[in-house]
Amino acid sequence: MMTLLPLSLTGDAEQRPLSDFLRVPDRNAADSAPSADVRFSPDVSINLGKRSYPIAIGAGLLATPATYAALPSAAAALIVTNTTVAPLYSDALRAALAPKYAQVHLVVLPDGEEHKNWQTLNLIFDALLQHGCDRKTVLFALGGGVVGDMTGFAAASYMRGVPFVQVPTTLLAQVDSSVGGKTAINHPLGKNMIGAFYQPQLVVCDLATLDTLPPRELSAGLAEVIKYGPIADMDFMAWLEENMEALLARDRTALAHAVRRSCEIKAWVVGQDEREAGLRAILNFGHTFGHAIEAGMGYGAWLHGEGVGAGMVMAAELSRRLGLVDDAFAARLKALVQRAGLPLRGPVLDAGDNAGRYLELMRVDKKSEAGEIRFVLIDGPGQACVRAAPDALVREVIDACCA
Repeated sequence: MMTLLPLSLTGDAEQRPLSDFLRVPDRNAADSAPSADVRFSPDVSINLGKRSYPIAIGAGLLATPATYAALPSAAAALIVTNTTVAPLYSDALRAALAPKYAQVHLVVLPDGEEHKNWQTLNLIFDALLQHGCDRKTVLFALGGGVVGDMTGFAAASYMRGVPFVQVPTTLLAQVDSSVGGKTAINHPLGKNMIGAFYQPQLVVCDLATLDTLPPRELSAGLAEVIKYGPIADMDFMAWLEENMEALLARDRTALAHAVRRSCEIKAWVVGQDEREAGLRAILNFGHTFGHAIEAGMGYGAWLHGEGVGAGMVMAAELSRRLGLVDDAFAARLKALVQRAGLPLRGPVLDAGDNAGRYLELMRVDKKSEAGEIRFVLIDGPGQACVRAAPDALVREVIDACCA
């Protein structure tokens, strides 16, 4: 029997769309556009009491010392980045931090999802120990989601917790992984299975860093932007349909609005359910199928956003077959995913029993309970639910949606 995962809301709230509860203003793109000299945009924040923090959105933030003025004082800072991002932005960040920290150290990790593991994490711990870093040392995650997740996990673990700052340089990290305090590394049997909830002091979304993002990475980031429409804000989904070409062309005004609105929605959800006891799970729309794709193909073969893109199409098809959405909605979402340059079909993970392999991998998903897979599904436009589905039906969806 299919069951609905209770959300952390009261009364009849769980029967209403998330958009009913969002109290953030829905700005138009013109209002959201930062000019070249914008240095801080404090109007987006994560409200978690004493652990609240701002999300700074604008161009030129990374290299501006004033961006970091409110951070706690310390003798040293450690920048964690990777081999791709280091040549582009590490010198600029180091110079911006120099007025505040007497010592600014740097550790450069190998790039790629396949390196999100214990071995690479130990490189961060090695640097912290070799430089004699204490509990006041501030870590700066300069890069995409992999760097951010590992830096956050290192910060949560080193001396049982040191402060850290997210400086995401990919669209995916700016709209999703840098916000909300999820930190983790992968295990060969499952993605993000080893980690902690640990909030940063600040998130710095410098839109100028998106200028150097490869097209494939930009499309991958758009998957995490697209998800916010079906689960929470159909007006935003309509805006994405109207502005997808501008986003792909890296129009600064369009990107500013996409990043800001995505952060507003995620900030509200995290503020209600920091540790994913219920409501926050809806942010994983497309991720159950997507994580199976990443693990099954080998980490790094598919980008995370590519897995989420195909995963959203599969989740929408499952929603349709369960009678939660109509054909038109599923087709509309599929068209938007396609326009973002994302794959529409999942790969074949096992020529003998492809659906069986997907099911095996999805049972490791963090939303699963007692081996029962739970999916984030669209329960009508602009609202989502978390529920199980019969294996036979899931097999049909996988067979229909895989190449």
